[in-house]
Amino acid sequence: MIRARRDPNLTARIIARTPLFYEKRAGERADAAASGPPAYVRAGSSLARLGESLTVVQDDANFVAVIDRDRKRAVALPLPAGPGGQRLFDAAHGNRDDKLDLEACVAIPADDGGAFLVAFGSGSKPQRERVVVVRWRGSAHAPPEVSLHEGTALYAALRGARDFAGSALNVEGAVYLGGDRIRLFQRGNGAARDGVPPVDATGDLAWSALWDHLRDPGGAPAPAPENVVQYDLGELQGHRLTFSDAEAVGSGGVVLYSASAEASPAADRDGAVQGSVLGVIDGERGGAARYAELRAVDGGAAATFAEKIEGLSVDADNPRRAYFVVDDDRDQPSELFEVELEGPWYGG
Repeated sequence: MIRARRDPNLTARIIARTPLFYEKRAGERADAAASGPPAYVRAGSSLARLGESLTVVQDDANFVAVIDRDRKRAVALPLPAGPGGQRLFDAAHGNRDDKLDLEACVAIPADDGGAFLVAFGSGSKPQRERVVVVRWRGSAHAPPEVSLHEGTALYAALRGARDFAGSALNVEGAVYLGGDRIRLFQRGNGAARDGVPPVDATGDLAWSALWDHLRDPGGAPAPAPENVVQYDLGELQGHRLTFSDAEAVGSGGVVLYSASAEASPAADRDGAVQGSVLGVIDGERGGAARYAELRAVDGGAAATFAEKIEGLSVDADNPRRAYFVVDDDRDQPSELFEVELEGPWYGG
């Protein structure tokens, strides 16, 4: 168990926020009928850096938003449709239970100069045990290839590792650590069950083994999490902080993470949000964890950011500049927040 501590030498200050609207292509219009992209990015749930772009997955929309960081605009990449050809899922469309609930994504470099974007369902319900893989080829002219994979055996392996999953599985983050290793982040926002408490934890998977299993689930076994580490992330306003996303920074296993304090009655149910923090895990297994409360745009002492971070990434050129999105009102565009990190975040 690693216990995170609040570090008074660290500050995380929001310096900009931009609503994310999809660019309209010739002949395309926003679609409110649940089959095509809406006018804006909604319910952003995870964020990953892909070359010079940022990619956003959404927990109730089967689209990847590819954001040009200079223009802060998004292009919609469709994912496979759900029942009835629908790609938007909420109470208004009567199909909320059909959503993939993609809550974690990670970009993994490919041998041809392209990349894989791998997005994981949370696993909090059986219908959320699926994995989306978007394959970008090294050529700029090659369109991305999108595939949807059933993850029943994978999620059974994750859930079976009780030191990782605790009382209720809820995968909320993923990072690429180089070589053949990715790390998943489990959010312990559920309730105790059968004497097992909820846990916040990380566990590592071999990417090659995972990719083999996704392509051939009958012939290649599902990898189980290794190098499991549990965390006590502290409290905010009397509520536990729990993982919401993460991003690897450089080499050596250093990870920037986000965590939110939410009064959740269960892993698949939302609660009142008390605020969010950004933190850093200083290295490999056994590394210390430190965090700072996230401050709102004006940076004043009383301006604690009282929303729930859902996706986190780090600037490719400046690791003291981070970006995040929040899972907010479906009737409003998700916003891309830009954060300035000051102090010894990375040990210096």
